[in-house]
Amino acid sequence: MKIKISVVVVIIAALSFFAFRKIADKQESILKAMIKTLQSEHFSDLKWDDSFSKKVFNMYLEHLDLNKKFFLSKDIEEFKKYETEIDEELQYGSIEFYTVASARYKQRIDESEKYMLDAFEKPFDFNGDESIQLDSKKIQWAKDEKELSMQWYLLVKYQVLSRYSDLLEEKNTAIEKKDTAYKMRTDNELELDARDKTKKASIDYFKRLRKLDQDERFSVYLNCITSVCDPHSDYFTPPKKQEFNDQMSGSFEGIGAQLQEKDGFVKVTSIITGSASWRQGQLKVDDIITKVAQASAEPVSVQDMPLNDVVKMIRGKKGTEVRLTVKKPDGNMVIIAIVRDIVLTEETFAKSMLIKEGKNTLGYIYLPEFYADFSKRTNRRCATDVLKEIEKLKKDNAQGIILDLRNNGGGSLADVVDMAGFFVKDGPMVQVKDRKENASQLNDEDAVVRYSGALIIMVNELSASASEIMAAAMQDYKRAVIMGSPSTFGKGTVQRVFELDNAFSERDLGSVKITTSKFYRINGSTTQLKGVIPDIILPDQYKYLDIGEKDEDYPLVFDEIKKAKYEIWNEVPEISKIRENSVKRVDKSEAFKLIEQYAKRLKNERDNQSYSLNLKKYKENLKQDKEANKKNDVVTNYKSRLKFESLSDDQALWQSDTVKLSKAKIWIGQLQKDVYLEEAVNVMGDMLK
Repeated sequence: MKIKISVVVVIIAALSFFAFRKIADKQESILKAMIKTLQSEHFSDLKWDDSFSKKVFNMYLEHLDLNKKFFLSKDIEEFKKYETEIDEELQYGSIEFYTVASARYKQRIDESEKYMLDAFEKPFDFNGDESIQLDSKKIQWAKDEKELSMQWYLLVKYQVLSRYSDLLEEKNTAIEKKDTAYKMRTDNELELDARDKTKKASIDYFKRLRKLDQDERFSVYLNCITSVCDPHSDYFTPPKKQEFNDQMSGSFEGIGAQLQEKDGFVKVTSIITGSASWRQGQLKVDDIITKVAQASAEPVSVQDMPLNDVVKMIRGKKGTEVRLTVKKPDGNMVIIAIVRDIVLTEETFAKSMLIKEGKNTLGYIYLPEFYADFSKRTNRRCATDVLKEIEKLKKDNAQGIILDLRNNGGGSLADVVDMAGFFVKDGPMVQVKDRKENASQLNDEDAVVRYSGALIIMVNELSASASEIMAAAMQDYKRAVIMGSPSTFGKGTVQRVFELDNAFSERDLGSVKITTSKFYRINGSTTQLKGVIPDIILPDQYKYLDIGEKDEDYPLVFDEIKKAKYEIWNEVPEISKIRENSVKRVDKSEAFKLIEQYAKRLKNERDNQSYSLNLKKYKENLKQDKEANKKNDVVTNYKSRLKFESLSDDQALWQSDTVKLSKAKIWIGQLQKDVYLEEAVNVMGDMLK
């Protein structure tokens, strides 16, 4: 009997080994194919040396254990033998460091779960002087098991305190309102409830960590390698590639927010125009989603959850509600309820409106992205659509046009070249340099000027890539006044997607998006890192935060090439006087003063993430946050004096289509709250004088 059991054990062990070897073989094939493609296609002459090795080493360990709640300092010391060897591993297709670090991480998950569960055993006392540091850059790896256990205790206590404080607030509100439907409980019962619910969420969190499959874990490692090359090179598993294709084609569903996993958190990177999130208005770029709930059901923590799983939880049938617990950039936690809807592609297209300002009739064009349908399903291109809006505005005698590129992350290079050509006679619009140092110019060959009147281009810190090309070209030609944040995003690079299956003739190896070229302005400098500095700078709530290209870990450098030959537009506005008038108005504006104050508060909150675990102090901090946010209501509820009208060509269409009319009214309501647009109208008024 013992012999039979031994044989079974040997067979199982052999099968496990062969399964492991099969996975390892495929991972090594993916790594070899990716490195080969990076070496042959990446813009930079990549140096596979000890410096590169150290960067990958540190980045992978930080991605595995961002908040330093799993590894011990002795683990890191043990791993250091690989610190300068990863470059050699990459050359030979070895994954030894990845395998060793991942195995130790899985071991530490089991141990850390025990520390977490131990913390829930007794009621918490929230009257002491304990505090917790949540800034991952200021946290050190624990020196031993005892210190790690204490770190888990403090984290659990903080999570329970947050939930306990919310329950106390509900109780106090019910008492004040004399709500007879509320089931009254003692504070001790509320603490137990908060502990039980937090424990359940924490157990689910550890279950999710264990569910991460081999492909997901390995793709994290591969993306650490590509991220050291530059921030925009990425590895895609086959499912991730499909998601990328859907995004590029404009196929969106759910609440209409584009999300990105970064450092274990799910961050909002853009809000799709016309979507449920856009109409609801509270969810913003740079918000971090911490929990997701289906209507009134118990919220589920999504920290360290694979992005695919988070997206599945947020998506759902039209008309159903999802509630997102969101951490704002200032640290304030809010619950945002959004009713899911179908996101129509039409809502992402260019559209325009007339603005009546005194005796002036102005045109406003909003372009959320530089789209182009290369599949020919709709043949929609942003350049063609913007030209149609220009012609409609000219028909309605618009004396000036404001082109809004705020939050526009870019897109079609061909379309931005064509679009820039609408406003000047002809000439170069952008320069492009490849990995072999070959520089070329992309020119507008059409000598026809489609619009010769006063032009303003609005940008902000999230205007990137093609948006920066457009703004830079118009600034270099001195054709338009550029207005907005202190600088645009600063992405001056071009990417292409390569299928790794082609490199090794194997299937399902995935794809890699690689930076292959750099953009340069026609004046010779690149938009990389520095972005475009507007002619008129306005206060911005994100001006002190690290959200631009320059704040990424390993961006490509700023440099310059030879200036292109081009002729300055012959009707240059008196920008110094226009800027002076704008500064005077902004200085007097209560809304802009509050925006500047809010920006400084965001910076302070980002720099100070140490939180008290004393209930009284915790509630006092919440009170201060609420009072500060109330001041910002002046900006949120701002109502400008601007009057908007639909274009004559649109009026008949909107009147016959109640859906389009309703959406137009919602859009006008949003535009009337836009203090930046109001100042752009003021600047246009000065230009026309």
